[in-house]
Amino acid sequence: MSELVFFSGTMDCGKSTLALQIGHNRAARGLQGVIFTRNDRAGAGKLSSRLGLVTEAVEATETMDLYAYVVDRLSQGGKADYVIADEAQFLAPDQIDQLARIVDDLGLDVFAFGITTDFRTKLFPGSQRLVELADRIEQLQVEALCWCGARATHNARTVGGEMVVDGAQVVVGDVSSATETGYEVLCRRHHRRRMTSASARAGVLSPDVLPVT
Repeated sequence: MSELVFFSGTMDCGKSTLALQIGHNRAARGLQGVIFTRNDRAGAGKLSSRLGLVTEAVEATETMDLYAYVVDRLSQGGKADYVIADEAQFLAPDQIDQLARIVDDLGLDVFAFGITTDFRTKLFPGSQRLVELADRIEQLQVEALCWCGARATHNARTVGGEMVVDGAQVVVGDVSSATETGYEVLCRRHHRRRMTSASARAGVLSPDVLPVT
């Protein structure tokens, strides 16, 4: 039976690497897939990993009907044995429904990869819909680590190394950015305290989030 599988985890836990590996393994068996992505760090129409691996992909724009795209490919004699959707948190809920329809109506496996919550710990609409519809949800086994060494469970947005909690839900950045808008993965304790690696090094902790003693 075909499935809609949602692989979730924080930033920097290997989601895109796994997506590339799944595609590689199936290509080695002569299978062809459709790879959708949005807002990849390598630019439009790319699926990339922080390990340096990259492949071509279809940029899933806000208005694209993913189901119609796959049907059109098949109707024109193209091949599609499976679908990969990376950065799935950025997809609209309707597009997640289209992925589910690819599974149900076309009998293809769909592997979706994304983070569940944003820098404010709020669900991305696309991820919420995946939780509601997925046949299976897989937590990535490669654990990203907070600066303190604990398992990272939250994504923090940073500006100049300082955590921010206001702004648009979608701002493209990466965990390697230290001077402009970037991201850092933190454990829940340090996310609640807004304590990034930079502020920890400086010995800074915002007084409005100090624990009550």
